[in-house]
Amino acid sequence: MSRRSRVFAAMIVSMMLGYLPWYNFSAVLNYIAGDFALSSYQVGVILSAFQVGYIMVVIISGWLADRAGERRVVFWATLATAVFSTAFAFLSRGFWSIAVLRLLTGLSAGAIYVPGMVFLSRWFPPGERGKAIGAYTGALTAAYAGGYFIAGPLASAYSWQVGILLTSLPAFAAAFVVLLFTEEPPREFRVSKPPPQPDVEEDVQPAPAGGFAGPVAISCGYMGHMWELYAFWGWVGPFMTACALQSGYGADAAAVGGRLAALIIISGAPAVYLMGRAADKWGRTATIMLCSLLSLGAQFAFGFMYGHPLAAVTILGFWIGFWTIADSGIYKAGLTEMVAGDIRGRALGIQSAAGYCMTAVSPYVFGLILHMQNPGVDNPVHAENWSLPFIILGAGALLAPLSAVVLRRLKQARLMANGRR
Repeated sequence: MSRRSRVFAAMIVSMMLGYLPWYNFSAVLNYIAGDFALSSYQVGVILSAFQVGYIMVVIISGWLADRAGERRVVFWATLATAVFSTAFAFLSRGFWSIAVLRLLTGLSAGAIYVPGMVFLSRWFPPGERGKAIGAYTGALTAAYAGGYFIAGPLASAYSWQVGILLTSLPAFAAAFVVLLFTEEPPREFRVSKPPPQPDVEEDVQPAPAGGFAGPVAISCGYMGHMWELYAFWGWVGPFMTACALQSGYGADAAAVGGRLAALIIISGAPAVYLMGRAADKWGRTATIMLCSLLSLGAQFAFGFMYGHPLAAVTILGFWIGFWTIADSGIYKAGLTEMVAGDIRGRALGIQSAAGYCMTAVSPYVFGLILHMQNPGVDNPVHAENWSLPFIILGAGALLAPLSAVVLRRLKQARLMANGRR
């Protein structure tokens, strides 16, 4: 195995293990909400608190990656994620303690993804960067699904504390995978700007010299993408549990809903890699428009599926699960190609912060609208009216294809994927 392949494999494994805590709370939400009498509004606040923690640190992590080294930042952040997520299983006592512990876990996790992408971008040239970052994002998606798939059934069989614990401890292993099996790229890989491209005008330069129109446009698209993605992931578990309850599963509904949500989320893992490769060949903006439109269109119908056969709900859930994440890596790969290498970490950090600002708002808005649409219902899995919250997700996601249209008209877009904008 080559050095690059070994490092790539280690980063994929570390991501899959290190991000298991991300959705373990959503996976056991039914039990925690019951134990602590959490309302839909409070659940929305907790989900948003996690995202706020991520946003608070993600820009700093990009700056640290540029200054102190991406590998070091990824190691310590993964270790801190393991510590705070493990503490959640033992120290949760009610709404405020849950919100604080999830905030701390989000703060820690926020320093993993961006430095990890910067680290991989040092190893892979622009023509291969879409598939590399796509695979890394696919590993993140698999970790999200793993949180649902592992924590939900364990909570059903034992307790929610066991579900949280056994999706938190693997993050310790993830930290040491980074420490033991990764290394800095060779000097010749550390380029400060994209290589010259024969079909790109000489006056087209990456940021900062070439201006920030391209980076801003692709980051706006990323904001629309994230508005949809993380609220969908955070709420698909409760929604599938509600659908399972309505279908007559009773006490097993949480386990069934958790498994279905996990499968829906993990269906997107290959999509990120496949669409990342497609974007390397077809162009970044065309692939973004394809993926985003296929996803957001289905969101308008998804909430209306409550009360229909669970199999039909699941099929549409798979469709959204595949397409809603499929273009995620493209926004990052495209950005790295439109900025100089010495500001790559900061640029990715700013883009991620902008995107995750949406993830701090959209789960809260979803929960608030769900609460308003279902007055008198305390536990969200007992809600029956889900249509409007999912419509709001699809409406916000329209920003992604619209931004791609704008980006396509900019000269700076020709820096992406060796001229395939």
